[in-house]
Amino acid sequence: MLANCPVCNAHQSVEVTTKTEEIPYFGEIMESTMLCSECGFKHADTICIDPKEPVKYTLTVGKENLNSRVVKSQSTTITIPEIGLKVEPGPQSQGYVSNVEGVLNRFEKAVKTAISWTEDDQVKKNATQILEYLEDVKNGAKKVTMIMEDPFGHSIIIDEAAVKSGLSEEEIKKLKTGFTTFENDELELDNDSK
Repeated sequence: MLANCPVCNAHQSVEVTTKTEEIPYFGEIMESTMLCSECGFKHADTICIDPKEPVKYTLTVGKENLNSRVVKSQSTTITIPEIGLKVEPGPQSQGYVSNVEGVLNRFEKAVKTAISWTEDDQVKKNATQILEYLEDVKNGAKKVTMIMEDPFGHSIIIDEAAVKSGLSEEEIKKLKTGFTTFENDELELDNDSK
């Protein structure tokens, strides 16, 4: 399929391809790619399309389970409440397969980026304390709680100590999914207008 380029606006210059396949833990996925023959714009995305029940995983993280497998879908919120870290999905959110240490490393990278962007000394001090805490977790001196909440049920923490539970309707409503949606009651449409 051909489409107009969202970057250079060239007419019918973007080739769009999609395919579906089965991936362990994720189920059926759809991969899509876009490539502009004019400006070189590229975009790839992977979307889980198997319906699953909303899920929440909670794991106490310490040095002993840093290698536990983590499968995170693009719609997952990950929280570490002890240090106030929370990553919510956005339009560019992607799924990945990693381990617990890999997730902690991603948090560290995000905190380091925040430090480089701010000029506020208190923010830098707090961020440095978060980095030290995460390092203590990886060294076995401290523990944290990792919470993964996925309204589409495509995420998992593979560890015997991980507690799996469902999500209530109220919890689901509070979660971001990374997808842009409009609910009819939010649009405030006037059905009588012409």
